[in-house]
Amino acid sequence: MKHFTLRELVAATGGTYFGDPAALDGRIAFVTSDSREVKPGALFVAFAGARADGHDFMADCLRAGAACCLSERDPRPDEQPCVRVDSTLRAIGALAAWHRSRFDIPVVGVTGSVGKTTTKEMLAAVLSARFNVHKTEKNFNNELGVPWTLLKLDDAHEVSVVEMGISDFGEMSRLTRMVRPNIAVLSAIADSHLEFLGDREGVLRAKAEIFETMGKDDLAVLNGDDALLGRFHPPTRRLTYGMEPGNDFIAENIENLGIRGARCTIRHGASAFEATIPAYGVHMIYAALAAAAVGSALGMRDAEIAEGISRFRNVGERAHVIETGRLTIVSDCYNANPTSTAAAIDSLAALPGRKVCILGDMLELGENTAALHEGVGEHAAKRGIDLILTTGELSRSTYEGAKRAGGNAVWFPDKAALVAALPEWIRTGDCVLVKASHSMAFEEITEALKTL
Repeated sequence: MKHFTLRELVAATGGTYFGDPAALDGRIAFVTSDSREVKPGALFVAFAGARADGHDFMADCLRAGAACCLSERDPRPDEQPCVRVDSTLRAIGALAAWHRSRFDIPVVGVTGSVGKTTTKEMLAAVLSARFNVHKTEKNFNNELGVPWTLLKLDDAHEVSVVEMGISDFGEMSRLTRMVRPNIAVLSAIADSHLEFLGDREGVLRAKAEIFETMGKDDLAVLNGDDALLGRFHPPTRRLTYGMEPGNDFIAENIENLGIRGARCTIRHGASAFEATIPAYGVHMIYAALAAAAVGSALGMRDAEIAEGISRFRNVGERAHVIETGRLTIVSDCYNANPTSTAAAIDSLAALPGRKVCILGDMLELGENTAALHEGVGEHAAKRGIDLILTTGELSRSTYEGAKRAGGNAVWFPDKAALVAALPEWIRTGDCVLVKASHSMAFEEITEALKTL
C-alpha cells in the first residue's frame, strides 16, 4: 500500500482528530479492521459488528503499534491518536476514493449479473502477461470490500482490476465514486437481485451507474451476445465481445475439451489468434473474450493475450472440478441465478457419460421466483440431464418444471435427506453438477459426494 499521513487521513475522511498534533505527520502503512492483524504503522478501523464492537479493541491496537484508530465515538486518552467520524463505513469509502485519486493508471471496473469474479480473474491473468496488476482479492466487491481493495494500491501497480457487485439501486454509484474506472466491463444482465431491481431492465439501470464518472474517451467492454447489453450504448467508447457475428471480439472454431476447458480462435478486426482456456465450461470463453478486448485496448499483442489466457486459474467454488476416481463433480456452490444455472447445465450436458444435477434454491428473484425455478428444471430436462435431484422449498418448483418437461427428477424436503439418499441415486462414472445460492451451503453435498 502507498503510505499516507494522519493529516491526509483527516482531510480525506473529514473527521475530527484526537491526539498529539505532532503525530499528524506520522505515516500509515496498513489498514485493517481486524485487531489480530494490527502491526506497527497500521490504521485500525473500528466497526460495531453483530458479534463484537471494534471500538472495544482500540486501546489494545494502539499498544500493539497502530499509528491511529478510525472511530465512530470520541476516544479515551488511551485510545488516541484517533480520528472520529460519523460512519466508519462511509469514512473508509472516502479514504479509498482519495487513495484511488493518487494513481494515474488504467482502472478496470468489472460488473454484471453473472461471471464477475471469473471475468476479473481472467482479466488479471491476461493483463499480468504485460503489466504489474492489482486486483480484487476473493470476492471483496461490495461497499466494504471495494475500499479494502483500493487501499492496497501502491506505486508498483500498472493497472487495477476491481470487481464491483451490487444488489440495489444507488450502490453502483457509491462504488463508482470510489473506483472511478476508465474501462468498464459488463459480463451479462440476468435475473439476479430482482427482489430489489424488479426486472432485467432494472438490473441494467443499476449496473449502468458505473458510467456516471466515465467520459467519452473512456471504454465500455460489453457482452454483445447479451440481449440488453448488445443494444446498450453508454456515453463512452464501446467494444463488444461474444460468439455471434457483429461483435468486435468473436470466438470461432470452438472446441469443447470437457473438464479440461476449451480451445477457440479469437478474431478481432483483421487479426486472429488461437487460445486455450484451461477451465471447465464453455461460458469461460466469454471471460477470455472480455480480457482479450481489454488487453488489446491497452496495447497488448495477441501472443501476450493468448499466454495470459493459458495462465487462468479458477477460484473458490465456481465450477470447481473434482475427480474422485469414481465421480466427476462440478462444485458450483458460490452463487446461483437462472442464467448462471442454465449455463452450468449446458456445460454439464456436453460432458460424456451419465449426467446428474443437484440443484437448490436461487434467492432474491422477486415475484417470479416460482416460474424462474420451474424454467431451470425444464431446461435441465430438455438438455437431456439424466437425473435431477433438488432440495429447498423454492426448488420444489425446479422439480415440478423438470417433471412437466419429462425429466427424471426427485425433490427432497431438506439437504440431510438428499445427502442420505446419494448412495442410492449416484452411480460410478457419473458427472454431477452441484449448484445453488451460497446460503444453501451446498458445499456439504460436495463433501458427501467425495466420500462415495
